[in-house]
Amino acid sequence: MGTGKKAIKASVSVKAQRKLRFFRTRARELKMIGKALLSTRHPVLVHIIPMRRCNLDCGYCNEYDQVSKPVPIDEMKRRLDYLAAMGTSIITISGGEPLMHPELEEVIRHIRKHGMIAGMITNGFLLSKERIAGLNAAGLEHLQISIDNVTPDEVSKKSLKTLDSRLEWLSQHAIFQVNINSVLGSGVKSPEDALTIAHRAVALGFTSTVGIIHDHNGQLKPLDARQIQIFEEIMNLGKRSFSRFNEFQHNVARGKEHNWRCRSGSRYLYICEDGLVHWCSQQRGYPGIPLAKYTPEMRHREYLTEKFCGPRCTVSCVQQIAILDNWRDPQHLKPMPMSPPADLVQIGK
Repeated sequence: MGTGKKAIKASVSVKAQRKLRFFRTRARELKMIGKALLSTRHPVLVHIIPMRRCNLDCGYCNEYDQVSKPVPIDEMKRRLDYLAAMGTSIITISGGEPLMHPELEEVIRHIRKHGMIAGMITNGFLLSKERIAGLNAAGLEHLQISIDNVTPDEVSKKSLKTLDSRLEWLSQHAIFQVNINSVLGSGVKSPEDALTIAHRAVALGFTSTVGIIHDHNGQLKPLDARQIQIFEEIMNLGKRSFSRFNEFQHNVARGKEHNWRCRSGSRYLYICEDGLVHWCSQQRGYPGIPLAKYTPEMRHREYLTEKFCGPRCTVSCVQQIAILDNWRDPQHLKPMPMSPPADLVQIGK
């Protein structure tokens, strides 16, 4: 799939707007890096959940339910105000499925109002030409869709077959940057699917990355020789992706432990639908403090706290942010007493 298709072209107007937003976003990202290198006292990236509910039921996912209501827009704005006051640089909206939130575009506008970079992770099923236009107008800067296979199966409906028309709409109409993440690992029946998806993404003008999904026990197993070959080929395709600058995914692919300083709870925050601060999506429950009560002193303590789950971590976005600080400030504190989540996703032993 993806070969023999006619080229999808955006209008001259869309191309001009896309280029302008791209350069403006790049300039703000460079400013973000400079700010992060000069000071360690603010969050760089925050994932925020406007609703936990999802329209899909992927067999490997532990980050959704099918009953939650959307967080009211006034409460979302209050949380964003708190994050802006902390000096946060980037907000990524996640879920669940964020496109199910009835006032998502207003959430994005509020992020941009504070001068923060606005991104979103979505399964893409609820995209339409009209919705893409709304996201353009709201000021969205980054969007990521993860596609698991070429044709849907019992594990995942997020297939190239079901999403390709929406990818074409994004290629024609989106003025924000789009990244397509393909997957390898346990439960992937055809590793070659990831390569097909990656080539289709590049053909449509998107960036391409590859993730590694875990098995039914929440563990990541090393990829076999063929999967490693496909993994490396996709990583080489992602020339414009920040992920090529670190070895994290290479370690995950080979089942190796990492040597790094996780700054979750400080430089990276995960804000759940209840407004609580967590280390990350796989450590929901700690520290579990309301955002409004999360003080600079708490953030600084977490900055200097060595995370027990760090060597076998699978959360690449947290590791990418940690690159800014891996070279400085050794961690000498231990976490406060806690029980690791039962569904913690880590590299398998």
